[in-house]
Formats: sequence, C-alpha cells, structure tokens
Amino acid sequence: MTRVIVVANQKGGVGKTTTVANLGAALAEKGFRVLLIDIDAQSALSATFGLDPYNMPRSMYSVLVHDNTSLARILRPAGRTPMALAPGSVDLAVAEVRLANRADRAYRLDNALSRNRVPFDFVVIDTPPSLGLLTLNGLVASHEVLIPVQAQYLAMRGVRALMESVWRVKRRLNPKLRLLGLLPTMYQADDRHAIEVVHELREVFGAKVFDIIISMDSGFAEAPVVNQTILTYDSNSEGAAAFRKLAEEIADGKPRR
Repeated sequence: MTRVIVVANQKGGVGKTTTVANLGAALAEKGFRVLLIDIDAQSALSATFGLDPYNMPRSMYSVLVHDNTSLARILRPAGRTPMALAPGSVDLAVAEVRLANRADRAYRLDNALSRNRVPFDFVVIDTPPSLGLLTLNGLVASHEVLIPVQAQYLAMRGVRALMESVWRVKRRLNPKLRLLGLLPTMYQADDRHAIEVVHELREVFGAKVFDIIISMDSGFAEAPVVNQTILTYDSNSEGAAAFRKLAEEIADGKPRR
C-alpha cells in the first residue's frame, strides 16, 4: 500500500521543503518508488529541481481546481533523481479562493490521489506555511504527518497548536491520520539555546520526537542551486547521513508511541 506523508508546520523557514526533498531522495535511494507533491504557492520544492513556478502550464493548481486534470498528466522528473514530482506554481496562491465554495474543498487532493493509477510506494507532500485549505488538503489526503521543528523557541511554541489541528482533522475528516513524528531541524550543537529547545521538545512530546536531528549544513542551501538534494551534492555529509537514517526509520514502519 502507498504511504502518504504530509510535511506540515504553519511556521515558515523550519525546513519543510528541505525535509520533503531529502527524505524523498533517501527513500528513493533505498529503491522505493517516490512521488513528491508541491502544494505551496512559493513552490520552493519545484524550484529545487529546476522548474519555474512562474511558467508551469499544468501544476497542482490544475489538479486541485479543475476536475479534468489528473495527477498523471502533470508529473515531471524530480531533477536527476529517480523520483517523480507533481509541481506547484504561483497559481496556487488563489487556489483557496477558487475552492472556497466547493463542498469537496478539503478532499480535492485525496480524490486526486485515489484516482491516480501511477504506482508509488511513498507520496511526500510539501505544504504552505499556514493552516489554510491547502495544508488541510494535505492532512486529509495523508496517512501520516511529519512536523519539522526548527531548534528555536518561537518555532517550538507553535507546535502544540499544529498538533491540535492535526487531532481535529483526525477526528472530523481523516480518521486514518497519525503522527509520524516531530523532527528537530536547523540544529547547532554548539548553541545552548538549540540544545535547550530540543531538550524541552523531548520533555513535552516524549517519544513523538525523532531521535534523529537535522543539523545546520550549508549543503542544504547550496544543493538546490544546482538542482540537487544533499544526498548527491554532498553524499558523505552529516546532513545526508541524517536523512538516510530518517528514511530507514520511516521505511521500517514502526509507529511512534
């Protein structure tokens, strides 16, 4: 069965797109068939793999807003990786307005995935930095939610609100949704504040926090410039190793307590 994972956090700049791209690449490296979906109007995931979100004739906007556009029609190669990409575009900025009066507005992505006939082992979804309708579509369409949390106090503060939103979606719209885990990101081992934030995350959320920590690594910023993930740009780096460990743990499939 295809596992659908949404990467979500209402705060921007916490590493959502980096997590989607590199987790997907690490899963693909293990031999899994991986689809990445970009439903963020900023379309940073699409830009990571060399696509221009300002010049995208068919994108996830088309899939979400128009009934006659299937996922299969918009799929692109994700750069030089073996993954497939359903690209985003700047048009997604008005998607929520276009969908506001539709009775199925929260289920558009779920319905598109249900109709899709291209086989994948994992679908990983990048979402906007908000708890709006596009992120809701990601949550409703998914089996699991992964929450990147920047190792800073203000980033940590919003986690509880996001968790409450996840539980509401689970109760009302998607009973199959479960928390995959909280992933500390942008960590600096020599920064006392970052150390304290990760410690508090573990105190509050316990086993829901991954043991794996994604540290600050210049390769994460440099790799998209050449349309790569860190796994190919700097394969022996600490960041590449962390995402390989994360992919191994996720592929193992053991639920977090």
